[in-house]
Amino acid sequence: MLGWVIEINMITIDIETRSDKDISKCGIYAYTDTPYFDILLFAYSIDGQPVQVVDMANGEEIPENVLAALADENVVKRAFNCNFERVCLSKYLRENYPQYFQSYSIDEDTVGDFLNPESWHCSMIHARTLGLPSSLAEVGKVLGIEQQKMTEGKALIKFFCVPYDTVDGVPQFHNPKDYPDKWEIFKAYNKRDVGAELEIDRKLSRFPVPDFLWKEFYLDQEINDRGILVDMQLADKAISLDAEAKAKLTAEMKRLTGVENPNSVYQLLDWLETQGYKSDSLGKAQVQELIKTTKEPVKSVLQMRLQLSKSSVKKYTAMKNTACSDNRARGMFSFYGASRTGRWAGRNVQLQNLPQNHLPDLTEARELVKYGSFEDIQMLYDDVPDILSQLIRTAFIPRQGMKFIVADFSAIEARVIAWLAGEEWRMKAFANGEDIYCASASKMFGVPVVKHGENGHLRQKGKISELACGFGGSVGAMKAMGADSLGLSDTELKQIVTDWREASPHITELWWAVDRAVKKAVKEKTATKTHGLLFSYEAGFLFIRLPSGRRLAYAKPYIGKNKFGGESVIYMGINAQKKWDRLESYGPKFVENCVQGIARDLLMYSMQTLSQYFIVGHIHDEMIIECPKDTKLDEICQQMAITPDWAKGLLLRADGYECSFYKKD
Repeated sequence: MLGWVIEINMITIDIETRSDKDISKCGIYAYTDTPYFDILLFAYSIDGQPVQVVDMANGEEIPENVLAALADENVVKRAFNCNFERVCLSKYLRENYPQYFQSYSIDEDTVGDFLNPESWHCSMIHARTLGLPSSLAEVGKVLGIEQQKMTEGKALIKFFCVPYDTVDGVPQFHNPKDYPDKWEIFKAYNKRDVGAELEIDRKLSRFPVPDFLWKEFYLDQEINDRGILVDMQLADKAISLDAEAKAKLTAEMKRLTGVENPNSVYQLLDWLETQGYKSDSLGKAQVQELIKTTKEPVKSVLQMRLQLSKSSVKKYTAMKNTACSDNRARGMFSFYGASRTGRWAGRNVQLQNLPQNHLPDLTEARELVKYGSFEDIQMLYDDVPDILSQLIRTAFIPRQGMKFIVADFSAIEARVIAWLAGEEWRMKAFANGEDIYCASASKMFGVPVVKHGENGHLRQKGKISELACGFGGSVGAMKAMGADSLGLSDTELKQIVTDWREASPHITELWWAVDRAVKKAVKEKTATKTHGLLFSYEAGFLFIRLPSGRRLAYAKPYIGKNKFGGESVIYMGINAQKKWDRLESYGPKFVENCVQGIARDLLMYSMQTLSQYFIVGHIHDEMIIECPKDTKLDEICQQMAITPDWAKGLLLRADGYECSFYKKD
């Protein structure tokens, strides 16, 4: 086999596929896990040579040397979003050419169906490391490549790759032989994509992805391949109970209001006005505020409105869609999804925003939902949608005979910024195991503050200040973090902000030292250092080198004016609407990027330290490990808290718990 590929160093790939499943709802793993999945076109270039297209839909076969290259771990396989190509080709080789399929699994793991990711490079990840967009078309536009992605592709994918009908349960696809003209354009589209990838790779080659980052990506792929088991019985029952609850709530609202469709915002607002209550919105906050002043039946109607609005229950459906035939949900983590920090983004189920659970009898509630009736649940808990929402986390379970260990860093961002800034009193507080919110309040107000003890009422002010002020936030940030609950005026809140900054002089100095360093690097197109961070301008990019060696990137930076008339750094990046746009930043925001980036690097270091275990999920500063029941929690937490060599002096702490289903402790 190796004789076939001796001359191949790299193969660039793009494929077109079809499936009866909607990839936007289920992700790539479930998309391929169906008998109706097929590869239609396989375009490739060997070592940058002219692109070839294999028309697999019309019986052409991938050349044997290319098949061998796919299995040879010495040959680099490159694609834009290579997770797609790797997972698709894993299934294709496994089923059609088992002699070329080489799993990287051990018997105890659940990644046996996939090719080893360690010989794959991803052009999308390369683009993300430079702060560029995540789509091939958008990257091509930004870089100004000659071979732009063909605009006809979207319509052709819908035509050939998505079923147009279903007959007796069998999806019906358009046959390429019946549409030769369209098919030739589709083949050209497939070929063009590889050409675009090659040109993008050449453009980005000035800033190659370092080897250590590819190793991080491989671990990410392993975690995505492994997936996490879903309790399908709980998910199915929750979906049916939610539908029953919403039907009953809607019927009762209709009875109380006489409104034809009480789920209509406009109809319900009109009804409220007839009852003497006027509102511009029925958002959660507005409804909660209205409830305080309303009388029956308006109060009950609004309470039911809140119950109906619990969209989080939809995550049960997302779990079912994402789960493969072995009931494991795969592909939920997007490597470098947040390009300004390098943090992961969530996909499909979105673990990052699962509802909290506060039920004291979580196990009992879970069993009742799995085996009980709507009337049973309603009798005990009243608000059925709320119970279902709180149980969402618990639908993730370990394999039989295993358990979960959930471990996370304690106050990771507060520890990182204190270490980076050299704020000694904070570092001493962490070293002494003090509550940072109490320590902060004590420093701000000059009195001892003890949780549930002496001056304990000041702890909440310390907590809100810590959450709001660390990255330059003022009164607005305080309110966003819940300062309104303190009953303080804007003047009083402003004073708290001042008190916090005066208590943290080294952190405030860090903000403006970084501000000066960034502006110097951009203005003078030079390199400068401060607080262990290296700032440099290279070929149209601002780079910030973190202590880990990883670099944050900002494209096309320049000095512009902000709304206050002062200087700000303007750069190109992805805005809140996920569009490529001009963005503005300054010292505290750059510090926030750096702190979150360092926190991300610490989590990755811990994941690598613990990679001998089966990591099935991670959320910001937390990881979920599926492990044998005799695994020691303390050992996991101790390993997680090991400080890497590049972060000497940083005091880490990890806490955790064991569970038979995922939850928040």
